[in-house]
Amino acid sequence: MDFIQVDTYDLILLFLGVAILIASLFPRFLTKHVVTAPIVYLLLAIIVFIFFEDNPLPGFTKDPYWGKRLTEMGVIISLTSAGLKLRNPFSWRTWQYSFRLLIITMPLTIIAVFFLGWIGLGFAPATAMLLGAVIAPTDPVLASDVQTSSPSKKDNSHTRLALTTEAGLNDGLAFPFTNLAIAMALLGAHPSNWFWDWLWMDFFYKIIAGTLIGWTSGWLLYKTIPLFPKPKSKKLAASIGILSLSLTLIPYGLAEIASSYGFISVFVAACVFRNQEKSGKYLETLHDFSEEMEKILIVVLFSLVGIYLSHEFIDDFQWYMVPTAFLVVMLIRPISGYLALIQTPLPQKKRWIIAFFGIRGIGSLYYVLYAFNQADFEQQAELFALLLVIIVFSLLIHGLSAKAVFDWLLKKNN
Repeated sequence: MDFIQVDTYDLILLFLGVAILIASLFPRFLTKHVVTAPIVYLLLAIIVFIFFEDNPLPGFTKDPYWGKRLTEMGVIISLTSAGLKLRNPFSWRTWQYSFRLLIITMPLTIIAVFFLGWIGLGFAPATAMLLGAVIAPTDPVLASDVQTSSPSKKDNSHTRLALTTEAGLNDGLAFPFTNLAIAMALLGAHPSNWFWDWLWMDFFYKIIAGTLIGWTSGWLLYKTIPLFPKPKSKKLAASIGILSLSLTLIPYGLAEIASSYGFISVFVAACVFRNQEKSGKYLETLHDFSEEMEKILIVVLFSLVGIYLSHEFIDDFQWYMVPTAFLVVMLIRPISGYLALIQTPLPQKKRWIIAFFGIRGIGSLYYVLYAFNQADFEQQAELFALLLVIIVFSLLIHGLSAKAVFDWLLKKNN
């Protein structure tokens, strides 16, 4: 009938509405099975939109702005959730293993993937550096199955704690290396063109400023608690939801205005708030609200990735990407992770579990789209397709194994 005109935008909204309904109605069903929720949303989007003749969305590599903004929101909300989970965020026990992962595993991963991309795959130096930078951070969004439990539940697992703190901070620490790749793309690969400006501004200033802004804003937001309704008030949940958004957006906005790292600010602010709020009266509601927003964004983001996989990806995919994904997920991360944990009191099996579960996901997508928005890279479409293969491979391997591995750990008292 002529009066019925189907607009692609309306169809996407309808699809997202159905996917969000699935997320809200069937979380228990999904968590009881080996398949994880992001895999479901990804497959649903591919199955539905593969029948569209044309790609209903602008290309990620040609128009990265909106993809960058959506992934940005997903990451900062998940960083708030991760920070609120830490019972003693400034205790050495909390960081004793993830500290090693941050200072050893992360640089080793960047270096290994850089040489894999440059020498093994023939990428330009700037493109290879970008690949190493975006692959290095583990993902706070998709790592919820392997992270420590919510604030109200006691969780003494060294394994979960290490993966939570690593994912919480290494997303911010990937920024200097992403900016390094951007500098190489804009100014040339020779260090004399960019090294000192990069070291001072992108490494020292932005990390320190982001940390200070996060610390200050987290402490000030904690001081607003007496202004909220009493814990038994019916208005509490809505008010704490507003506080949750503020705890995410205020540190991030201030840090970005100050040209520092918003990801670090958000995580530090959540840690400071968690450390100050000893009573725990508001933490569970605060954490739950953040997790619900995170679930909605996972639906949206993986639906969009599914649309990309059903169209643009087909033209950019090359078969070498599959063994490359295997190398990154199954060899480079586990080996570099295990090396960092040598000579720790952890049993060997737990070292391998921590080393293995370096989940790649939304954070990597954000960084590559951020870089594409700042500079043009050689082999840009190919790089993005390779990154998607690595993320999907990680999603399948880690998602299908996480429940079984951590159920086994629970039986072994973590």
